[in-house]
Parts: sequence; C-alpha cells; structure tokens
Amino acid sequence: MDLNVTVSRPPEDPKSGPITVGWFRTTDKGGVLYEPPERLSFRQTNKAHAKSASRCPAVIQLESRYFVVKCPFDLNIGFGRDDKGKPHLVNRAGIASPVRANKLNEVLTLVSEVEWRYPDRPTIQMTLPYCFIADETVYLTQLGTFAHYRPDPLPGTIFGGRFPLNIWPRPLMWAFEWHDPSKDIVLRRGEPLFYCQFEGEGPDRPVQVVEAEKTPELTAYMEQISGVVNYVNQTFSLFKAAEAIRPAKLLTPKPR
Repeated sequence: MDLNVTVSRPPEDPKSGPITVGWFRTTDKGGVLYEPPERLSFRQTNKAHAKSASRCPAVIQLESRYFVVKCPFDLNIGFGRDDKGKPHLVNRAGIASPVRANKLNEVLTLVSEVEWRYPDRPTIQMTLPYCFIADETVYLTQLGTFAHYRPDPLPGTIFGGRFPLNIWPRPLMWAFEWHDPSKDIVLRRGEPLFYCQFEGEGPDRPVQVVEAEKTPELTAYMEQISGVVNYVNQTFSLFKAAEAIRPAKLLTPKPR
C-alpha cells in the first residue's frame, strides 16, 4: 500500500467565510479626529435572564451587521437668511465653538437651494474621509442611527444611500435634510453619526471590517472615478466602465 499518495482536496470557496470589508481615510489630515468604525453593540446590558433581549439571537444577528461611524465634531448650527433672502448657516456656539469660524465651511456645506428636494427643507452635507472597499460584490447601505437614543432629536433626517463599494469606493458624507429649520442641529463628538450595513452574496455570511492600506493601485483607481458626479447625472451608469478598469485586488489589510 502506497502511503505517499496525495489526496487532492477541492480549493476552499473564498466566499464561504466572512465577508471582508476594508476601511481607510482618504486623507491623513486631522486623522485623529476620525475614529475607526465600530460594530454596533450595547455593553453592560442585562444578560442574566435567559429571555433577556441581550441574548436574543435575532437581536444579536441584527446588531452584528451594522457598523457605527461616530461624529468627529461638536457643532451647534442654526439656519438663517441674509437681507437678500440668501440662506446660510449660523454657528450658534459663536466664540465658544470648538470649530473655528473660518473652518466651519470646510466641515459643513449648505447645498444650493435649487438642489433641495423640498423648497422648505434645506440640505446640508458634512465632508468626511471615510471610505470602504472590498474585493468581492458588497453593497454598502448608509442609514440613520435608529438604535441611538437622543434626548434632543435632530430636526430632520439623514439621506441614506446604497451602492456597490467593491467597484465604487468613494468617501462617505453625512447629508441631512432639515425638516424644521427653526430648530438647531446639535451634534456631539463621539456620538453615532450614521450606520453602515454591508451585504454580500450570502445573507448568512458574517462581516469583518479591517483597516486597509492605501496602495498605489487603490489610489490610482479612485482617481479615475473621483469627481464624475460633477459631470454625469446618473453615476450608476458608469459602473460597467469602472468595473472594466478595476484591478483584480484593491483590498490589502494593514498589518496589526
């Protein structure tokens, strides 16, 4: 009997394990302000009782599939119009604001009034450096912080969105539709700003988020797809073209 026979095994299906999603900051400027995304979880909850919601498999499954991006700034913003009726943002904190007045416009942008979805609901955007990438089909859904209780609710709703991050890696922003502009927007550093949900081909596969290297290949690819929103109305129409020039591998986890 030949004991040296090699038993061939089928290669492991790369899509049978966890879905790996990489995150990185598009710029290192002020990087310490932008904390890593965290899995949604609630610590110090009651797990003593067998029927506690903290031990419910459905609750655990849901919470494990959302990742939290935290607010990097303390802001107290009001809405106003000048003597010509032009809308503008008002820094309610004044000289007590942690964000200098000359830097506020770099953080927040009031969208042009003609682009608001409703004439009485201003839209603002917060520029952020968070970007996600994957090397298999993964859809990112950005949505509001439904599991976070605020004693002073925000006077509006965030714009959610869903797109395939494996072929369209782009910096996320916080976009807000101001339903009641008579009320201020109060944001606190460290509080949840929005959630990210990641969907792969297998709904039963868990998701792991790792910090990714900004490789030359990733940087070059993002350069080719950046800014096209300024020239095309429907960027989704460019997905096939983007996929055709996409390198086979974009996600390289940072060594720990």
